[in-house]
Amino acid sequence: MKRAPIALAAVSVAAGTLGAHQSQTTRDVAGWSYETNLKTNPNYTRMHASLLSVSERMRRALAQEEGMRLTVYRDVAGYPTVGIGHLVRPQDGLRVGDRITRAQAMAFLKADLKHAEKAVANVVGDLKLYQHEFDALVDLAYNVGEGTLSPAKSPALNRAIRTADYEAIAAELDYRYAGGEIAGGLVHRSKRRAQIFLEANYADVRPG
Repeated sequence: MKRAPIALAAVSVAAGTLGAHQSQTTRDVAGWSYETNLKTNPNYTRMHASLLSVSERMRRALAQEEGMRLTVYRDVAGYPTVGIGHLVRPQDGLRVGDRITRAQAMAFLKADLKHAEKAVANVVGDLKLYQHEFDALVDLAYNVGEGTLSPAKSPALNRAIRTADYEAIAAELDYRYAGGEIAGGLVHRSKRRAQIFLEANYADVRPG
């Protein structure tokens, strides 16, 4: 018996503030239709932070914000820095003016991101996150350091996490001071970070 054709349709899926995401068009295989399993897709479903890792979009945005410098320099707060925003530590054996290779810079980035991912997982505990929310918090940990996210230094952020108030969390992603003064680069980065957290929009916010 000839079967009637099965209509294929794109399914629009809203996830928090993510109105723009759409699942792939359903397919028909030997008379059976199936759709992407949204339950295991962190773009649509909030997941435990320990199950997430930073996305490629966030890697590109972070690299754009930090830039890559192969000579050790002092950042806006006066700390020795190299590569893609890597804070030089004693074990690195580097001083201001020393040079590293691109491979070293990428190795530093990989290790620093792993550290930031773990820091976020520790801070949020059982609070579940979308991929873009996780990315924004990783950027925060990478930019300001794990210690700044502690309850002692960021009580409002930790209170928002405890109460699962996602909008309040977004409001606490604003870190714009370096060395006691407002740094223009940090202002833009804070806006971009909040934009990522709330809208999954990774675009640069700088004029032009």
